[in-house]
Amino acid sequence: MKITKKNGKVVLFDEEKVVNSILRANAEVPGEEITRKKAMAFADEVFVKLTKSTEIIRTEDVRTCVTALLKEKGFPQTAEHYQNYKK
Repeated sequence: MKITKKNGKVVLFDEEKVVNSILRANAEVPGEEITRKKAMAFADEVFVKLTKSTEIIRTEDVRTCVTALLKEKGFPQTAEHYQNYKK
């Protein structure tokens, strides 16, 4: 899957970047623990959800999807940190 970055450059979706971003955001939140394994599962879910779209995927779409997924899975504070970190 290809992603259009903010600068217009098209790159391949990198699940590892999503995993690392989730873990960095989670490190700032006491009381919400996300393991690397769980973060990898979340990144896989994001990939699956975004590949169902026929539209061009933008970095903002990835951020929105990750934030919604974190909230859905019971990590609202991590979602907030993730959303603010990626802006």
